[in-house]
Amino acid sequence: MQFLFPGFLIALAALILPIIIHLFYFRRFKKVYFTNVKFLKEVKEETSNRRKLRNLMVLLSRLFALAFLVFAFAQPFVPQEDSEVKKGRKSVSIFIDNSFSMSALSQDVSLLDKAKKRAEQIIKAYSPEDDFQILTSDFEGRHQRLVGQEDALSMVDEIRVSPAVREVSKIHARQQQTLNSGKNDEQLSYIISDFQKNISDFKNITDSSASIEILPLQSVQEKNVSIDSAWFEAPVQMMNQTNILLVKVKNHGDELSKSVRLSIKHNGQSRPVGTMDIPAKSSVIDTVPITILKTGWHKGELTITDYPIQFDDKFHFSFYVAEEVNVLVINDSSPNSYLNAAFRGIPYFKMTNQSSRSLEYSKFPNYKLIVLNDLKSVSSGLASELNQFVSNGGNVLVFPDAQANIDSYKNFLQTFPADTYQGFEKAKREVGKVNTSEFVFKEVFENRKDNLKLPATEGNFKMSGISTRGSEQLLTYRDGGSFMTKYRIGDGALFLSAAPLSTDYSNLVRNSEVFVPMLYKMAISASKERKIAYTIGRDETLETDALTNTAGKDLVYKLKGEKEEFIPGQRIISSKVFLTVGKELKEEGIYDLYLDAQNPSSTFAFNYDRKESDLEYLPFGELSDIVAQSAASIKILSEDDAKDFTAFIGERNQGVTFWRWCLFAVLAFLALEGLLLRFWKV
Repeated sequence: MQFLFPGFLIALAALILPIIIHLFYFRRFKKVYFTNVKFLKEVKEETSNRRKLRNLMVLLSRLFALAFLVFAFAQPFVPQEDSEVKKGRKSVSIFIDNSFSMSALSQDVSLLDKAKKRAEQIIKAYSPEDDFQILTSDFEGRHQRLVGQEDALSMVDEIRVSPAVREVSKIHARQQQTLNSGKNDEQLSYIISDFQKNISDFKNITDSSASIEILPLQSVQEKNVSIDSAWFEAPVQMMNQTNILLVKVKNHGDELSKSVRLSIKHNGQSRPVGTMDIPAKSSVIDTVPITILKTGWHKGELTITDYPIQFDDKFHFSFYVAEEVNVLVINDSSPNSYLNAAFRGIPYFKMTNQSSRSLEYSKFPNYKLIVLNDLKSVSSGLASELNQFVSNGGNVLVFPDAQANIDSYKNFLQTFPADTYQGFEKAKREVGKVNTSEFVFKEVFENRKDNLKLPATEGNFKMSGISTRGSEQLLTYRDGGSFMTKYRIGDGALFLSAAPLSTDYSNLVRNSEVFVPMLYKMAISASKERKIAYTIGRDETLETDALTNTAGKDLVYKLKGEKEEFIPGQRIISSKVFLTVGKELKEEGIYDLYLDAQNPSSTFAFNYDRKESDLEYLPFGELSDIVAQSAASIKILSEDDAKDFTAFIGERNQGVTFWRWCLFAVLAFLALEGLLLRFWKV
């Protein structure tokens, strides 16, 4: 047997006190007057023996009570065979996983409630003089310090479910950072979690001196259905048309999920979409038609019903519908009547013609598509502006003039980079293939007929055809040459025609089945689609148009939702503003972007990370194998190891302790003393 605080054994010297009391109190004599002294000697001898026995038992009771009180303070224990118990104050760090997966049920309570109970039992297993760190997935600043036992218990009680998710290696690093800041010699780390596969990166813990106790908790049933993601089929949403929203619903369980009901709420109006059966460990993509009747920002919410994991049953989204699509046509001479007719035939498009000699470069960002109509040359200034325009998300369609300056076009196209024109050939060629898998011609022809009339040209430019340019052919000649090619540049696209638009060399403008939908889709095409939703916790940048600063003040943008409002990180570059959310955002939902007290300029949707949707835990055997391969010293505590978890932890870390039994002994001997003095009369 050993003592945790052997210095208290000095107090055993206090055992002299009961002896002194015994010598001076019980030796006092009292005068007793008797009328008859016939049996005085016999009574005196009998009473003296009984008094001596009682006084001796009282003395022993007091000695044992005081001795066991000293032992209780010294805390005797018998160490475990495989443990070395250190003496003195300890620093104990306890991580409680409060991510969404911990809301799953374990028998009649959630995993989080069970984790909080285990954390309280661990805290109580240590001395009130020890220091504690309570850490959660939120990594809050107030959890980065050591506190007393009472404060630790209070922190555990305040823990609530959070969208944050942390890997085990990051948890350990944060624990060590706080423990090393303390002054105590012994440091202990506990991690209480469901240990899903996506967070259990024990192999990334490289500190061989680390000692960690992990307590895995698992739910009764691993079952969850979530809305994984959603996206529009087309990159641009149009008014007065049916826009198709694709929704991916995933079943993370091991059984078929039947009749999962999907509904949508769009601009305040809810309607059911339908039901679906989702096989185990699979996903289903459903289509949701949305008819848009107004321009501006739209807010939406997709919902399914699932229990008990519900954080991923909603998917918020937002999108913008422009009042019109602006198109700029740059001409050397007179505008092309076919282009005018094609764009002005669709009210949604607003076309502007400008001469190549009087361009307003500052207005380029206002256009979605810029068409170069048979220009003989491209100036260096125009080339630079077009390159910037495409990189920022614009689209450029190039029709060269038959007498084009090859060198100017070469300098212009090499900046993207794209294939360059090499020489003009007067030869008749026919288009033989349309790339219907690319967005420009995708779903344009419902039933492709063999007699579909395709464009033909009387002359065209040879193209350099460098494969490293990353080109994608949209219209291909019968001999395999490219007539219309697309290049993805930055966030936009460059469309390059091998033939002029003039009817002297091409009948493309007379082929309305191809020409009109091609212009229409090129105008709304986007290499980088506007995101309809963002994920909380991910390092994502929000991009929107910057507002004009008319008051001369510093621009301060604010994001405001139903429950919270905050100022994001902001950076203004040219006509764009880039916002970073960081850790400020906690609640999912729709957030409007405000500048001072103006009306919202943009709307963004945020959803919780679906990383916690997959409830696939590490089985105990697999967890043991992974732990065994880790460089750190990790011990697994089973939640069923002991009913009295406090005593179990105490014995595991301090050996078999006896201080409680010492206190019981103190009370027992004090009670014995009281009984002797009260009921043993002499």
